Amino acid sequence: MSNSELLRHLSMSLAALLLLVAPTLSAESTYPQRIQWQKKPIAITLSVGEERMVHFRTPISVGIPPTLQSVLRTQTVNGTVYWMANAAFGRTRVMVREIEGGQTYLFDLSADTDAQQSAAIVVFIDETTDAENRMGETGKAGEGARRGYVSLTRYAAQQLYAPLRLLSSIYGIVRISVQQQDVPLVRGNRVAAKPLVAWRAGRLYITAVKLTNRSSEAQILDPRTLRGAWLSAAFQHSRLLPAGNDADTTAVYLVSAQPFAESL
Repeated sequence: MSNSELLRHLSMSLAALLLLVAPTLSAESTYPQRIQWQKKPIAITLSVGEERMVHFRTPISVGIPPTLQSVLRTQTVNGTVYWMANAAFGRTRVMVREIEGGQTYLFDLSADTDAQQSAAIVVFIDETTDAENRMGETGKAGEGARRGYVSLTRYAAQQLYAPLRLLSSIYGIVRISVQQQDVPLVRGNRVAAKPLVAWRAGRLYITAVKLTNRSSEAQILDPRTLRGAWLSAAFQHSRLLPAGNDADTTAVYLVSAQPFAESL
């Protein structure tokens, strides 16, 4: 076989090989789509009958509106949500929330039989901006620290009282365990205290404690009657009605430099 014939034979063989491999290369080169979370809802159009994955940095929970429960299959595994629509539907708001830290993402989901995109999505947060936000939340000495206390208190109050659709989250605030048992927090034994939930944000801790009036008289709440080493104390309501009334219970938000049990 001459050199020209050999080259022609190799070229034909290579062309045939590329035809066989090309579909595989095309399929494997569908890289995930990276989308930065910037506090704006992320629009995703699903192709009916095709599963689409969305990856997050930590395990998440998904709030599916009742209108989608019959047309959208949702599964979550280790920080990935698997969505598959079995029928077309219009744009609908869906909330996804990180289990640790509470970061919340908003999605505007829709489904169409003609949708083309099927690549997985990776949702990420810019680490530089995020670090600046965390510093602003935890604060520094003086005025910065006071702003941090206010932000933490507002966050804790939202988690207790705000409806799910209005909840906001701050990355860097992580829920921690706290013993939910009565503690002698308020002097005088007229107000019962029981920790409900606690979070850590950098070097700061905040604990929400339920306060219940035990007496037959109204009680005015005063931070000076609290036992413990607290950087900040804020009451949801400053007055408790006598025991048995609807308003005989409230919450106090305590910011500390150590976990609740060590600060009490």
